[in-house]
Amino acid sequence: MGDQLDEEVFKKAEMNMHTPHTHTHESPAKTEGRFVQWAWFYDGLINLMTFGQIRRLRQMTIDQAGLRPGESVLDVGCGTGAVTIPAKETVGNNGIAVGIDPDPSMISMARRKSKRKGLEIDFRVAVIESLPFPDETFDVVTSSLMMHHLPEHLRSKGLAETFRVLKPGGRILIAEMRRPTGSGFRRFLTSLALHHGHVVEFGLQDLPKLLREAGFQDVEQLENHFLMIGFVRANKPALNPITATSGVNQPGFLK
Repeated sequence: MGDQLDEEVFKKAEMNMHTPHTHTHESPAKTEGRFVQWAWFYDGLINLMTFGQIRRLRQMTIDQAGLRPGESVLDVGCGTGAVTIPAKETVGNNGIAVGIDPDPSMISMARRKSKRKGLEIDFRVAVIESLPFPDETFDVVTSSLMMHHLPEHLRSKGLAETFRVLKPGGRILIAEMRRPTGSGFRRFLTSLALHHGHVVEFGLQDLPKLLREAGFQDVEQLENHFLMIGFVRANKPALNPITATSGVNQPGFLK
């Protein structure tokens, strides 16, 4: 009886993943990747999947990114702002936080959450493979549990785009599920958690190669992890001091 009930709950959640719940005037961004369209259900499900430790996971993401006051950060696939909001709190009033997601309902909820906290965050509907920002805009790019939603060619294109919008010497931090290598039951749980088994085909272990191909250096799979979720961090090469200019790039997208 319990197994049947669990199966019914999962089927309903799966149906909701493909049923738009958008009540905004914005249209979803065009993408070949899969994206979640159930903002009203998302936070609760992620909290359930992390055994009530979602805040700990988000804080670990902020800590591993090494955010500092005054920095500019882009959160790709921001969902309802669970990472973007504490990122803004970390970089402070002199810093800039931007979150993008292809689903308007996610962005709408993220805006409401940031407004309740009195935080100025630029949330917008956009996709990683076509970032609407100038070259060398951000100090940091974060991505949390998003890369597995993309087909292989979009992962490469998306990482190339994050490389483009990062300032020289900037860094990227990606939180992603590790591809399961243990028991069949463990593989099943991981696949169930991250939609239709796609995570079995792609996991954190695949990211270092893709990051290097995109031009990143100092690629490191970090020792810290949370359940089956791990972290990869990498840097964009700094400018050669001989060719670097004395001016500082000032992002103008909020002006």
